[in-house]
Amino acid sequence: MLCRFEAALGGGWSLPSALANLARLSDRQRVPAWLRHALAIAVLPFVVAVVVPIWIARRFAVSFAFPDSFFESLGVAAGLVLVGLGLTLFAACLQRFAGEGEGTLAPWDPPRALVVHGPYRYVRNPMITGVIAVLLGEALMLRSLVHLAWALVFTALNLAYIPLVEEPALERRFGDAYRRYRGNVPRIVPRATPWKG
Repeated sequence: MLCRFEAALGGGWSLPSALANLARLSDRQRVPAWLRHALAIAVLPFVVAVVVPIWIARRFAVSFAFPDSFFESLGVAAGLVLVGLGLTLFAACLQRFAGEGEGTLAPWDPPRALVVHGPYRYVRNPMITGVIAVLLGEALMLRSLVHLAWALVFTALNLAYIPLVEEPALERRFGDAYRRYRGNVPRIVPRATPWKG
């Protein structure tokens, strides 16, 4: 299995060839599901929520300091809650993608079925909502404006990408079922009650 993994990633590195190699790794017949999920997590949310924030912290000399006041303590506590909620939401989405959707979170290995249960009954992009919660939580815990700026940039990028790229692709793949779902469930901010469609 390791040889297959190395062969899929081998060759000269460029973004197009890397994406082509990742697409080969998504071959559901040759690559076990756990490896496809691990790769998708490592390439996407791990980079966004761990690698980039660590780089930002090092670049701008941001480090965690114990709170000096009651309000700073509340901010750190709120950050911990947001990180916990974000990770819980992310894990629930992964489980839905693997089971109900028969795919991963990666664009090169998307779910084969439209996922509309669990957290998807409240918001169309709960995984993005979860990652945004983690990024905001990190900014609060570190009391870092540069981390807050990264959370806002990530949010803005997704607010552009989702309607311009992801939603048209979902509409082509799932047709009326997706249009009905999209008409009843908000994109990023969860609805108060679950959609029963």
